[in-house]
This record gives sequence, structure tokens and C-alpha cells, in this order.
Amino acid sequence: MLLASAMKHFLESFCLLGAFLHVCTQHTVPASEFQLEGDYLIGGLFHIHDDTGSLDAFTKFLWLILFQMIRFSVEQVNNSTNLLPNVSLGYDIFDHCSDTQNFPGVLKLISANGSIQPWSDKQSVLSKVIAVVGPFTSTQSLTVAPLLMVNLVPMVNYATSTSVFSNKAKYPSFLRTLPSNLNMIDVIVRILQKFNWRWVAFLNSDDDYGNDGLNLFTQRIKDTEICLPYSKGLSDSTNYTQTFKQMEAKQINVIIVFALENNVEPLIESAMLLNVTNKVWIAGDAWALNKKLPKMKGIKNIGTVLGVAEPVVTIPGFSDFLHSSKAQLHCKYAEQDTFCNQKCNCSCMNPEDIFAADPSYSFAIYSAIYAIAHALHNTLRCGADKCDSNITVYPYIVLAELRKSNFTLVNNSIQFDDNGNLKQGSYSVVFWNNSGDAQEIGFYQFNSEVHFFVDDSKIEWHTNGEVPTSLCSPECPAGYIKKRNGIYECCFDCEICANGTYVNITESPYTCLKCKDIEWSEEGSTSCNLRAVEYISATDIVATLVFVAACAFVGMTLAMSVLFSVNYNTPVVRSAGGPMCFLILGCLSLSNLSVFFHFGKPTVPLCTLRYLPFLLFYTICLACFVVRSFQIVCIFKIAAKIPKLHSWWVKYNGQWLVIVVAFVIQAIFLVIGYSCKPPSPYNETSWYPDKIILSCDISLQASTASVILLLSICTLCFIFSYMGKNLPKNYNEAKAITFCLLLLILTWIIFATECMLYRGKYIQLLSALAVLSSLYSFLFWYFLPKCFIILFQPHKNTQQYFQGLIQNYTKTISQ
Repeated sequence: MLLASAMKHFLESFCLLGAFLHVCTQHTVPASEFQLEGDYLIGGLFHIHDDTGSLDAFTKFLWLILFQMIRFSVEQVNNSTNLLPNVSLGYDIFDHCSDTQNFPGVLKLISANGSIQPWSDKQSVLSKVIAVVGPFTSTQSLTVAPLLMVNLVPMVNYATSTSVFSNKAKYPSFLRTLPSNLNMIDVIVRILQKFNWRWVAFLNSDDDYGNDGLNLFTQRIKDTEICLPYSKGLSDSTNYTQTFKQMEAKQINVIIVFALENNVEPLIESAMLLNVTNKVWIAGDAWALNKKLPKMKGIKNIGTVLGVAEPVVTIPGFSDFLHSSKAQLHCKYAEQDTFCNQKCNCSCMNPEDIFAADPSYSFAIYSAIYAIAHALHNTLRCGADKCDSNITVYPYIVLAELRKSNFTLVNNSIQFDDNGNLKQGSYSVVFWNNSGDAQEIGFYQFNSEVHFFVDDSKIEWHTNGEVPTSLCSPECPAGYIKKRNGIYECCFDCEICANGTYVNITESPYTCLKCKDIEWSEEGSTSCNLRAVEYISATDIVATLVFVAACAFVGMTLAMSVLFSVNYNTPVVRSAGGPMCFLILGCLSLSNLSVFFHFGKPTVPLCTLRYLPFLLFYTICLACFVVRSFQIVCIFKIAAKIPKLHSWWVKYNGQWLVIVVAFVIQAIFLVIGYSCKPPSPYNETSWYPDKIILSCDISLQASTASVILLLSICTLCFIFSYMGKNLPKNYNEAKAITFCLLLLILTWIIFATECMLYRGKYIQLLSALAVLSSLYSFLFWYFLPKCFIILFQPHKNTQQYFQGLIQNYTKTISQ
């Protein structure tokens, strides 16, 4: 509403020009190529002259082909038997030479009888102009558009691609028959991505068209790896020497030029003059099909020129139309006989001159005229041979029909989306070859989806056939991440990913991702591999051998128990402990159960029973040996010196009390420790990068009390046994116990050292062997000598023999 209100006051001020318009419109203008009478008129705005009044060098030939195309299109519609039967279409064309001199022509198009009636519900006299085609540049269109939007006069543009016109809140009656800058920028970005050009410059004309392209390009590359270290708006005052020096300082090899031809020609000429070489130039549609530059001497020295242009569509009949015209431009009427912007002081042009012009916008004008004709056809409800002449044609009705356009023209579908842009369209990707021609090497098509293709084999690169590069930093080798160096993502250092990590360049090229626990990777990897899971199964050969040794141990303890029971009352059995021998042998067998839980895939029960039987029952064994060592010392030393202590020990069965207390305390420690943190399966992943060793996690804190108790008993046992080192030779139980304890300590020191140096799957085997060694040490060095005496030296297993040894030792210590 604010826009409408402002525009209303703006136009009301222009009504002061009514008298001027009245004079101009009342003046009779002879028929010329600028005008054609008809039932309905199409207004045309073309950029023929520059501000000085001379023919614009940039559009010297371009305006001719566009100018003639509108004449040809209208004549073809009028000659059609299917489109607008019995209705004649005319045109009124004006030279939109500058923003300050175009208003008379524009106001004439939207006026009726010299007056303008904005927002009138009913107009007694309507302008015959039902739509306007043009003008050429974005800035010109922005100037004219507000005047035409007031009464929703359709403005069908053939050359303005600025994206701002897609805003229907501001430009509700604007449509265009060429793709918008949004599509153009998308093509350019796809070209950059195809050739991996990430370090580019963007030169744009310093106007609405160029600035719109720069803004769209900046937004489009946000989610890409393309960086824009340099951009520059081109104008008549541009210092090209400084521009090229700045780009060279940044080592930019790809230059996007999104500008009009009047800015591009001095740019390229300066590049050749300044000896700018080995660059890739990407041309926008405004100059990709330029006819002059590709044929200039030395143009190949600047590098390779690629471009994005509208496809050249051959329009049937246009060539014949030009050749059949007896006079291409009449423009010979005196200046006082023509309207303000309808004069041309130029010599007539040949058809060959027109064909030599840039054909980029020919089909856009052709389709614009046909879109308007189809919309008028539908507005008048035309049939096969006539139209309804009673229908009053308002511009907004024609606009509504234009928006619904759906027809095919020269194999091209013409439809508009909600923003007034083409639903379907295409671009050609061109290359300026050595012959000076723009050779088509690819295409870009858009409708419901985008299709893009470039045949780079057709490109003659300036780098001896190799695709040029334009990077701030070279690509990192596989397995390296990027560490940004500076403000641009394209500038980075490369850092290798360590073991156990990898880089996924498509997801996160700046981060080394950690492998899962079940995976591994070497240094500089791009993916992770599954780790080999290792453990000793119960069926493994080494496990079988250990099981055999454990079973043999049980068999030997059972055999020794039978042998001791048969010879229970002999001195050897009694000196070995008597009934305590059977407790020791039984607990050694029960401790042996731990060995069977060292193999197989670890589980909670298996991990729990791996050391529990050993810790519990081995404690009883050591307690028995503590008692046994103490008794030996007591009998031979303490009994003689401290008889009361000996009598108290015998009276209260001190040996059994000590064993029970040690058992109960150890049982309590194990229950508490295993309840707080029970052993559980554990995956050892830190020792080997490519393996997972399945083992058991036995908490040191949970087992500390049990281990300390076991070490304390072992220490006491060692102390007591060492005190009896001087006992009789054949009755020295203490020496045997001392030796067994030394073997026990040595065994677990070796195992602890191996655990610090090795964490492979065979650590389970070493643990089982340590347990077996602890058990076999007492079996071999304590019980086996007793069995040897019983079986092979029976003469030493007599009461008299032992009494003699005791008497001799007593006499010795008494002396």
C-alpha cells in the first residue's frame, strides 16, 4: 500500500506533462519502422542511441536485429490464420536512449488522448497499447517498470535478467522470456565446480545487472568450496592496470566477467595491451557471443575464453523477411516530423550487417511477441475464424492470460512461473576457438530439474591440453585434513590423520574422525577397517594342553590323597601336616578350577570365576602353610623356650582357628569387591591398532583387599618358614615351604612383567600357566618328596628314624 501510495503521487505529478503529451500526440507522424497501426498495439523500448544522440557503438548492430525481429514477429502474427483471426496487431517503438530522455515515449505508451488515469476503475478511453516489450538493460527496466506496474500493464522483457524483478510484490506485471541471473550464476558455478576452480575473481559492470550478479554469486558459493578473493565493479573510470595487478598479486587464474559489452571491450583490450596471459575467462550471456572480440588479433594470448549464452535459435522466415524488405531503415524523415524518441540519423544497413550482430536476444523478442499474441488471443476468446470484438481488453486481463501461457514456439516451451520467469529454459556453454567463433561445447537445461553437461574434449586449453588450475592451496593428499590458513576456506595447510582416525572429504574435510572401537585405521586413512577379534577359544590347542595339565594336577592330588590316607599314621604323613594335608590338597584342586575359565569368549560368569576360586582356596592353602610353618618353629624352638604358648596353641586348636579366620576374611573381601564392581568382559583396543583382544576387566580397587590379604599370609608364611631353615635335614618342612614360596613369588613377578610388556590374546594363557605354576610348586616341592619317601624310602618313614633326628637336634640346640 505504501508503494502504491507513493507511486500515485509520483504519477500525479507527471500529469503536469499532459499539455506536452497532447502536443506530441496530436502531431502526425508518418509511417515508419517505428510504428505500425493495428487494432491493438505492443509498445517497444530499444536502446538505439547513447546519451549524446549518436548510435551506441555497443548496440550498433544488435539493436537492428532486435528492432527488425519485433517487426517480423508482429507481421508473422498478423499473417497467421490460427492466431488472432481478423484482429490486427501493431506496434509503437521508442528509442530508450537514456534515463532522462525516455519519459515522453513511455508516457505516450500508457496514455490515452494525451492523459494518464492511474488506478481508474473505468476508463472511457483506453490506450491501445496492451503490453510493452523491453527495455534492454536492467537499469532502464528499473526506471520504466514503476510506471507500467500502476495499471498492471504487462511488461514482457527480452534482455533484463536481474533477479529483483522476480519480486512480484514490487513488479506484479513483469515477465521475461529469458532466464534470470539466478540461472546464469548457477551455470557459472557448475562450470567452476566441474573444472575444480576454487580461487576466482568476479568482475561485474557497476550497474544493477552486474551488482545483482555479484550478490547472487556470493550467495551461491556459500555452501561450496569456491572462494572469491577479488571482485570489482567496472565503469568508464576503471583503472585496469591496477585491477590486473591486484588479481595477479592474489595469483587468480580464473576471471568471471559479468558485464555488458561496453564494459567488456575495454577490459579485454586492456588485458591484451598489458600482456595479461594464461587466464581462464568466463563470459556472461551479455558478451559470450560477441562478434568483435574473438576475432581481434592477439585474443588467444589472454588465455581460454568460456562463455554462457542463450542458445541460438534459427527462426523460420526471418532471413527471407530481411532480404525481401526493400528498405531496412527509412529513418529519413525530418527531425521536426518525428516524435521525440522515434528518429534515426543512420545509413541503411544490409541484411548481412544484421546477421553479423549478436543473436542472443532474437528468440527472446520473438517469444515475447508470441506470448502477448497468445494472451490477447485468449482474452478475445478467439475461435478458428474470428474473435469476440465486444470484449474490452484491459492490460490486467492480458497479464492474467500471459501468466497462464503454455505453448510451443520453434520447439521451445513457453511457460511462466509464479515469479514471471520461464519455467523451462536453457543456456549454451561456448568456447572461443582459434577460428574466432563461439563454439558450443555444452548445455544447461532447467525445468523441474537441472541438466548440465560440458564436453571438455572440445576445449583447446592455453595450457597445452591440460585443464588450468586456480587454487589458493593445492588439494590435500588422501588421508590429510585441511587446516584453514587465513580468512578463506580455499587457503589451508594439510595435516595427516593419526592412527585410529580417518578423513571423509565429502562430509568433514577439516576434521579427523575417530574410528569406532571395533574399527582401526593406519595413519593417513580415508576409511576404517574392522578390527580382528582375538581370544583363545576353549578348543584351541594351547587351551587343550592347559586343560590336560589341570586335569593331571587333579589326578595327582587325588592319587596323593589316596597314598596319604593309606599311610596316614606314618611319620612322613603326620610331619607333612596330617589331616591338614588333605585340606591343602583339596583346596589346591579347587584352586585349579580357575584354569578352566581362562579360555573362551569372555562373559560375566567366566570373568567372575577366572580368579575367584584361586583367590579363595589358595588363601586357605597359604593359611595352612603359615600354620604349618609356625608349628614347625614352635615344636623345635618355641616349645623349649616358651612352653606356655605351645600349650595354649595345642589346647585351643590354634591352627584351625587361623585357617578359618583367614578363609572368612577372604570370603568377605571377595563378596564385597565383586559386588561393588564385578569383573566384566573388556575389549583391549589400545595395545594393537588392528586387533581387539577380548579379555576380562578385573577392577584393581575391588580386588585390592583380597590381594593384600593373600600377600600378607604369604609374607607370614615366608617369615615362619625362614625361621626354621636350620631344622634337621630330613625333617625340614620349612625349607620346602620356603622354596615353594620363592617359586610362587617368582612366577607372579614374571607374569606381572609380561602384562606390562604384552597385551595379546596369549596373556590369558600366561595367566593360566601362572595359576598352574603356583599350584604345581607346592605339589612338586612339598608333597612329591613325601610321596617319594613313602614309596621308595620306607626306612625313613619310621618312628625310630624320626625320633633319632629329633633327639639329635634337641641336644644340639641345648648345648
